[in-house]
Amino acid sequence: MLGAKSVIREMFMYGKERAAQIGYENVFDYSLGNPSVPCPPQFTQAMVDLLQNSEPVALHGYCPSQGDPTFRSAVAQSISHRFGLPYEQKHIFPTTGAAGAIAHAIRAVTTPGDEVITFAPFFPEYIHYVNKTGADLKVVPPDTEDFQINFDALETFLNPSVKAVLINTPNNPTGAVYTARTLERLAGLLTQKSREYGHTIFLVSDEPYREIVFAGAEHPYPAAFYPNTLTCYSFSKSLSLPGERLGYVAVHPQCEEGDILVDVMAQISRGIGHNCPPSIIQLACARCLEVTSDLSVYETNMNLLYNKLTELGFAVKKPGGTFYIFPKALEEDSIAFCERAKQFDLLLVPADSFGCPGYFRMAYCIDTDKVRRSLPALEALAASYR
Repeated sequence: MLGAKSVIREMFMYGKERAAQIGYENVFDYSLGNPSVPCPPQFTQAMVDLLQNSEPVALHGYCPSQGDPTFRSAVAQSISHRFGLPYEQKHIFPTTGAAGAIAHAIRAVTTPGDEVITFAPFFPEYIHYVNKTGADLKVVPPDTEDFQINFDALETFLNPSVKAVLINTPNNPTGAVYTARTLERLAGLLTQKSREYGHTIFLVSDEPYREIVFAGAEHPYPAAFYPNTLTCYSFSKSLSLPGERLGYVAVHPQCEEGDILVDVMAQISRGIGHNCPPSIIQLACARCLEVTSDLSVYETNMNLLYNKLTELGFAVKKPGGTFYIFPKALEEDSIAFCERAKQFDLLLVPADSFGCPGYFRMAYCIDTDKVRRSLPALEALAASYR
């Protein structure tokens, strides 16, 4: 386990060491997706009000294994209003972020030995989220033209052992947003194969970047296309609360066994020591479901980087959302490329661990001034290849 540390975290720790040597302002750290904007004032106000005006024993007491009822009902009402599906409290399971949501969702719909399919490039932690359940993660090769789903390859991966497909839109690391056409085609294929295999193939949809979409675009809601969907969400990005670790699983109201899956996840939590995220964070977020942090800075940063990268000759698809951009490296070995970038105090993440060698990821959730100051370093890096 110690030999398989996160390349993202390793690069981040290198950045902290380098910052101690030359100053934080001189290290252009694009390694870690840590939100750079403050949480909305409504969250702070909610926390203050809860601490000042709630009865302490009740506020800080245990909540049910299924999560706080107030939070669950508020989430159900909010996403029902937004997406037109009749979610109820019984369909919402609070978790420690999207990571906890995926871990519970996969356990709820698979047994050891089952297969779970995802699509490269993908968040590397999926390997651990899935394989630690006893299921086996299978990775479909990427469609590097537009980073939608490679359906020709997907059909070769589908077989009776597949019990779930794990998607991430808007996507980390590419910033791609799955189109309605992509989601319709995926839903049709999963419906067809579920019928053919005699069992449901569940869709687990990882959506922590749902609120970060650009150019006024709408993010199609995957569960609206396929009823057997478990939606995994986090408030880490929308409310800039990554350290509070709050998310949820939303079970589609028409999902097979949808009325019991939350109770199943509550029982799963007993075996993995989960037992609910903090109750005060659930209560505070329940009051903030219709607001977000000011997320506009991410689009500003994206445009600065996209324009400079294309000017310098990088092959890169313009992101539709998130705070990541995913260019092709200037040599085949993206690990060597990112090592060279460190000479210019640019900290980039090679995409080999994302299942897409030859590319690299930049997490541009940093101050816009720092993005601007990093552009000459990008120019120098590109010039070193001429």
